[in-house]
Amino acid sequence: MFSVLANRTYRHLLFAQIIALVGTGMATVALGLLAYDLAGGNAGSVLGTALAIKMVAYIGIAPIVGAYADRLPRRAFLVAMDMVRAGVALTLPFVDQIWQVYALIFLLQSASAAFTPTFQATIPDVLPDEADYTRALSLSRLAYDLESLLSPILAAALLTVISFHWLFAGTSAGFAISAFFVLSVVLPTSPAKPQSGGIYARTTRGIRAYLKTPRLKGLLAITFAAAAASSMVIVNTVVIVREMLGLGQREVALTLAAYGGGSMLAAFALPRLLDRMSDRKVMLFAAILLSVGLGTMAAAFASGFAIWSVVLAGWIVLGIAYSMSVTPSGRLLKRSAGESDRPAIFAAQFALSHAAWLLCYPLAGQIGAQFGQATAFAILAAVSALGTAAAILLWPRSDPETVAHDHADLPPDHPHIRQEHQGGQTAAHVFVIDDLHPQWPRNA
Repeated sequence: MFSVLANRTYRHLLFAQIIALVGTGMATVALGLLAYDLAGGNAGSVLGTALAIKMVAYIGIAPIVGAYADRLPRRAFLVAMDMVRAGVALTLPFVDQIWQVYALIFLLQSASAAFTPTFQATIPDVLPDEADYTRALSLSRLAYDLESLLSPILAAALLTVISFHWLFAGTSAGFAISAFFVLSVVLPTSPAKPQSGGIYARTTRGIRAYLKTPRLKGLLAITFAAAAASSMVIVNTVVIVREMLGLGQREVALTLAAYGGGSMLAAFALPRLLDRMSDRKVMLFAAILLSVGLGTMAAAFASGFAIWSVVLAGWIVLGIAYSMSVTPSGRLLKRSAGESDRPAIFAAQFALSHAAWLLCYPLAGQIGAQFGQATAFAILAAVSALGTAAAILLWPRSDPETVAHDHADLPPDHPHIRQEHQGGQTAAHVFVIDDLHPQWPRNA
């Protein structure tokens, strides 16, 4: 897995990602303490609103950036977004009104919504070999899991000697160091060419292409299955461990660590597994495992058998299945888009996947609060099962990397047409076949 670190450009980009993630993790801890400082007992409401603002920014901003990314130099744009995030983080300790928190969170997350899809769309150009790219995806998954484990520990250690306000300074430093690592390498020039059409056509182009691609419709359905499981873990772990089991903060951290540990185990195994099995088989198996895992936890809670060891085992299984269901998604996006379409397709996945979490987060929280955790597990298991069933139906069993289609109606300047001069005459030849237009007849 670690052989891809020999590529200097990728190595620096991975370091940039890891450092920015650690900074973000510390900001999460600091934001919770800031909310309590400003709102007291209403801190949960403030954090819930901030989370909703984050998702709205992700869903609204990412497609716009994907539409206009072809006009921007990659490295300069990524560095600029890191510096915006660093600047916002530095201002957070000085706010004294809740509305100011909301405004700054929207600005911070808008910069993240611009940075992340652009960053993700750059990695396939840095690592064009699919085997290398698969290993990079696993390393990225490990980075996210390590952040979830290490950032709270680092923040807790720092809080023994400094005020929580200084954690925002650490966040700002993380983004600044991330910008330095991006600036230290030369990124491949974006192959995307300026697109025609108005604002609506440009901003929806990636989503329209995404939703016309069978395997990506299957990916979106699997994303809903994954969001159902992860929402139960993220939203209800503290309630389950503290309220239902009567355990302490240490046990909350260990329970979340079990979920992260399961995800890390899967990330280590995935490169070899994907060398032997198709993405469809691996991801559908993972989605089924998510549904079964949620259903099993529903039965355990309904029967009163939900002791801590059962919860830990369930969280490990859910962590493994979650990682297996989401990590290969970059391979599908890369395979389903030409180089010129990649930024828009990655932005579409970023926006649509967060729409799934925007629906599942409040569902998990409200059902758990109103009807109990057994009911919440059962409802989210049903959501996961529906997503899995939809993926099986939408993602064709026969899924070739290229799908032939008819280019007869394309204009002469379409990127799928190459103009050649032969004996004073111009001849047009189809030279790219992909599945961005699966609705066209298969007679090319």
